[in-house]
Amino acid sequence: MSFKPSALFPSNPVTERGVSTKLSANKDKVVYSNGKIVVIRDLKNPKLSVSYAGHKQNATAARISPSGNYCSSGDVAGFVRVWDTVGEDQTLKGEYKVLSGRINDLEWDGESKRILAVGDGKEKFGHAFMFDTGTSTGEITGHSKVVNAVSIRHQRPYRAATAGDDSVIIFHQGAPGYKDVRYAPSGDFFASVGSDSKIFVYDGKTGDTIGEISDSPHTGSIMACTWSPDSKSLVTSSADCTVKLWDVEARKAVTTWTVGSGVSAQQVGNTWCGESDIISLSMNGDLNVFDDRTGSKPSRIIQGPQKAITAIAPAASSDTFFAGTADGRVLSYSKSTGESTHLQGTNHTSLVTSLASSPAGAPCFLQALMIASGRLEMTDSPSISLSAQPKSLAVADDGSVVVQSTLPARWRRKGHLVAIGAEDSKVHLYQWDGKVLKEDMILEGNKAVVSALAFSPDGNLLASGDSSGRISLFDIKEKKLITSRWSFHSARVNSLSWTSDSKHCASGSLDTHVYIWSVAKPLKNIAIKNAGSGGVNGVLWIDGGEGKTGKLVSSGADACVKVWEVTFHA
Repeated sequence: MSFKPSALFPSNPVTERGVSTKLSANKDKVVYSNGKIVVIRDLKNPKLSVSYAGHKQNATAARISPSGNYCSSGDVAGFVRVWDTVGEDQTLKGEYKVLSGRINDLEWDGESKRILAVGDGKEKFGHAFMFDTGTSTGEITGHSKVVNAVSIRHQRPYRAATAGDDSVIIFHQGAPGYKDVRYAPSGDFFASVGSDSKIFVYDGKTGDTIGEISDSPHTGSIMACTWSPDSKSLVTSSADCTVKLWDVEARKAVTTWTVGSGVSAQQVGNTWCGESDIISLSMNGDLNVFDDRTGSKPSRIIQGPQKAITAIAPAASSDTFFAGTADGRVLSYSKSTGESTHLQGTNHTSLVTSLASSPAGAPCFLQALMIASGRLEMTDSPSISLSAQPKSLAVADDGSVVVQSTLPARWRRKGHLVAIGAEDSKVHLYQWDGKVLKEDMILEGNKAVVSALAFSPDGNLLASGDSSGRISLFDIKEKKLITSRWSFHSARVNSLSWTSDSKHCASGSLDTHVYIWSVAKPLKNIAIKNAGSGGVNGVLWIDGGEGKTGKLVSSGADACVKVWEVTFHA
């Protein structure tokens, strides 16, 4: 049985200081890369977004063809992959090695037949080829250094403009450090922007310089530009933390939006989506949506993880769950809308290793232990510094917290029983009297270091996963091993989650797979293969899972949260 996620809560783009991040758009969808995946985010309904995980190296740029049928995406190794966007299977049309180094940008021609890719290379800095065969249709010449951007005139006669680090725009000799170049949809003009904060407009057919737009200039490097659908307006995004909308004919700034201040608010990429939505990317990964008709600030801000999701936990609200990331941030996810929000306050300085929620909904976050207020904000206190790197924590009904510095820990809600996994492959159970932990018993069944633990909601069962991929199931009341044959994972078990009726347990692993196990039928399982590129770090049931079906989310190295509709064995 092959599984496809029923919904996707996508990640946000990865940014790099001083580097233009390429965004593109197709109708109401924004396209960008994050790590090895390419995200096509639906602005109207983020749960309808899709991710593509075909690259073996980090992806750097992606664009959907004018026909809307294919997407081309490039990576740091110089490969371009062309894949189907219409079908559910994202069928690969072709993979081509076009440069010896990083692909910085790529573009389709107006007929959706040819692709022009530019970037870094030893022999060349750009290459043009047929999308379906990879047959060369020419090389980009005239550059002596890395090419940062490319744009193609979609009307005949076809023209292309490229911009690079060598002070050259093909068609024009300009200032150094060009960050972006874009053709207007009409094909009549193209514009270039760069680190000198200048904007030039050129004739789209001849390449002749029409003029410079110098009214109300930016005060920092301009990282990206994009045209309105009617080709009358130009939007620029700058490291000075502003986004400007220009009337090209009048060569004047119509609107200036100041996004914030500091490095995190520097604007490093943009695209025009639909008729009126302008998208500009902040250095901190926020996608700022502006309406060209109204407002002095973003009409909405789309937030999401930029780095791997390393921990996941439920929240008191039935519509919410939490996720922690490899860059120390914590997000709140809405199950109904698919939107995610960064919790405000002081972030951790390294990855979030564990999350847990008290019954009152106050989630606890670890690197140095921090406890949130439960109102979607992280408080700056209390903060507890520990003598060793914390790995796991558990929260009791009374709000007591157990922190394990090296091994996983779980608290049974029913009674004060704490389970701690050990490097000796055993699970140690402790009684908690409110002051001290007293060892109660030892459970044996795993064959390697215990890496994940989960009590069933009724408190009667304990699932224990280990670094070899094996999961053992224990009866706590009878103090015995039920089965150790939940052993289909081939690598470390990172996360376990029970359905609310205590009949099924889900597991996520470094092997990229998710399995759903049955207590009543321990020899049966439901496999969700390749659930997360790079490994699954967290699984969580977001509805109770009672009855014949359940809804599960998984998250991990790809920084996305995927929703799976599961039908249990009869």
